[in-house]
Amino acid sequence: MIFDAIEFAMAAHRGQTRKGTPIPYILHPLSAARILLEAGCAEHVAVAAVLHDVIEDTRHSAGELAARFGARVAELVELATEPDKFWSWERRKQHTIDRLRATSDEEGLLVTLADKLDNIASIRESLARSGEQAWRRFKRGRQDQQWYYTSLRDVYLEKLRFDPGQGLARRFDAEVRAVFGA
Repeated sequence: MIFDAIEFAMAAHRGQTRKGTPIPYILHPLSAARILLEAGCAEHVAVAAVLHDVIEDTRHSAGELAARFGARVAELVELATEPDKFWSWERRKQHTIDRLRATSDEEGLLVTLADKLDNIASIRESLARSGEQAWRRFKRGRQDQQWYYTSLRDVYLEKLRFDPGQGLARRFDAEVRAVFGA
């Protein structure tokens, strides 16, 4: 199933690049899936990581994912999907934080954590290469990003009490501290 998901996501994200870079977007969901597989997560959790932005950033629906990869994978992807792009950045991010805080779905938390872990590691690497101008790639600057990532960190550290989640949450905490010093 993982190879089918990779092929599906590659086609869905064809032509997309990482924000402000020439890097093919598909490398991000693949990296998120790698994080989960290396942590020992089940295949369907890694499949959801490969597909985590398909509903949000392409023309595909949760129904399509459920039909092709199963209802559980579609549920996990839906948990990782931000609401309407017409909402403000602040409202979308607060919604994500509130949704994660309210869920008891550990696998869903793991999918979103792998996504955010890859994002914060990319930010750290970009800052090392480009300094503070790295923040220009984002809709919001350092201060707002710090609020978002530290809020996510607090949720993950509170909710993920057992491995692999606890270990990944500690990795996320270390990345957040490396980027923001907080």
